[in-house]
Amino acid sequence: MRKPPTQSDSVVAQALATPSNFFSSGLRQKVDQLMNILWAGGVNNPMDSIEQISYLLFLRLLTEKDNVLASLDKKYTCIFSGKWSRYAWGNFVTLTGDQLFNAVRDAIEKLHELPSLTETGKLLFSRATLKIYDRPTLRAVVQAIHDMDLSAHDGHDLKGDMYEYLLSKLSASGTNGQFRTPRHIIDLMVSLVDPEPKHRICDPACGTAGFLISAFTHILRQHTKPADLKRGLADGGLLKPAQWKFLEEHAFTGFDNDANMVKIAILNLYLHQLEKARVSMLNPLTTGFGGAYPGQRFDIILANPPFAGKVQDESILSDLNYKLNTRATELLFLKWFIDHLAPGGRAGVIVPNGVLFGSTNAATSLRELLLTECDLQAVISLPSGVFKPYSGVGTAALIFVRPLAPAMGERAGVRGELRGTATKSVWFYDLTADGYSLDDKRTPIEANDIPDVLAKWEKREEGPNSYGVSIKKIRENDWSLAAGRYKPVTVETANHDAPKKILADILAIEERITAKLNSLQVMLK
Repeated sequence: MRKPPTQSDSVVAQALATPSNFFSSGLRQKVDQLMNILWAGGVNNPMDSIEQISYLLFLRLLTEKDNVLASLDKKYTCIFSGKWSRYAWGNFVTLTGDQLFNAVRDAIEKLHELPSLTETGKLLFSRATLKIYDRPTLRAVVQAIHDMDLSAHDGHDLKGDMYEYLLSKLSASGTNGQFRTPRHIIDLMVSLVDPEPKHRICDPACGTAGFLISAFTHILRQHTKPADLKRGLADGGLLKPAQWKFLEEHAFTGFDNDANMVKIAILNLYLHQLEKARVSMLNPLTTGFGGAYPGQRFDIILANPPFAGKVQDESILSDLNYKLNTRATELLFLKWFIDHLAPGGRAGVIVPNGVLFGSTNAATSLRELLLTECDLQAVISLPSGVFKPYSGVGTAALIFVRPLAPAMGERAGVRGELRGTATKSVWFYDLTADGYSLDDKRTPIEANDIPDVLAKWEKREEGPNSYGVSIKKIRENDWSLAAGRYKPVTVETANHDAPKKILADILAIEERITAKLNSLQVMLK
């Protein structure tokens, strides 16, 4: 029997950018209550619970937006007008029993036909079904969502924080293998890659869109007045209208081959001011862009793609697998990152350690490609328990840049010369502590190497956990990126006494021994 959901302070700490405002708003308790209502009513799969809440929450927010626009513009045609008016949120609050069930079911199943709904909204409700069959439970859920105060609190828009906390329940469960990259790891990688307002940003395995939202938040912080930052605000108040338009409509792209993840990502982005972000359900390893994104390259790629999967040979894109001849998803995704990074673009991606030192022809060739055609700036080893309790696989974050001009020499066949390689040196960092225990509980602890990574990053400083390795040395080791192979060996020097003193000490000891033996011999006579 599945246990009812419980809140996790460690997950909360990872998920929320401004926890103090969120906690003081009372929304945390209401989210916990909502999840418990669903669990008690028979919806005990966290993925299903979050999906159903997403539908209902979107209906409420869409209705509220519709009403606001109508009040501001008399010529505005409401989305929920004519035959669609019965699907407005206010109608649900007044119904009970079968009437409520039928109304909500019809709204969820038919909303994708709404003419004025955005493409992402239509995708959210594509093949949507109501899974809350218990009528009293449905009534309680509708009322709980209706009672949530989602207005600004102390100057903060809390809708996104609330949904992030809701998604933390998914992390806490690990249901169906669905778990999210810890928020503090996402934020670290985003800080290292440093996206800007002009960048086109992509996560080809976006899940709940954590990387995209963190990148957006990072950009807002970089363009907020210092005084507002001190107050805990990150509103992007220094951004120009053209920059806002680009960020809202063109900057963010996400793909995922899981329909549920796509829907959750859409609403998560919507609640973080990115309702026009482009999210598509596809597998970039097999489907390609079709007519939607022909030949698209991105300025920033951030991703934690699935590990240890295999793709059917006949479905792999031929240009992606050219000369690699592999079915491993971790290798194919890394090749995709390289291929779709624009000149001058930057990538921050997580890979399993096997990619760093695998001896197969595909793994070796891919590392050579990465080091010669890209500037691999850093390999940051992550703690082995960073994804516990769901996976204990060793992982690393790769930070690399696509040069503005292709490297010449090395891949052109000039063997023995290194001037043609894009990478000159790789900075390794062994991140052994991330602020959380490495057991299954992942409780907060004081030990945390992340501030040290950020402090040393700009100048690639060396220290107890960090060191640089030349491309020449890496090449000599068959392009291996195994950190242990290059980690400097620290030899501790011991201070010894002068030989004369050591000899004098030995003689003195021998004299004392001789004296004791002589005394013993006298006693025995």
